Amino acid sequence: MYDLTGFQRDILYVISGQEEPHGLAIKEELEQYYESEVHHGRLYPNLDQLVDKGLVEKGEVDRRTNFYAITSRGIRELEARREWENQYLDERLSDRQQ
Repeated sequence: MYDLTGFQRDILYVISGQEEPHGLAIKEELEQYYESEVHHGRLYPNLDQLVDKGLVEKGEVDRRTNFYAITSRGIRELEARREWENQYLDERLSDRQQ
């Protein structure tokens, strides 16, 4: 996970939160979060990289539409990332409560 960009991590989170989304659904979720347009030329190469890394599976709905699903490795990577983030957040939050 350390070698992913923030954008790629966001894609993983979006895919993990949906049931086999297609590219357009992922794009729409990211645009809501970023509050700006996500171009196809940015999205699809990043999706392909995540597939190449074994974090996402790509399947075909029909000749024009693909779906994406997070792999068990992708889930493990997100869980490891969450644990890493929580160690800092938990520490920071406990300092504020004192």
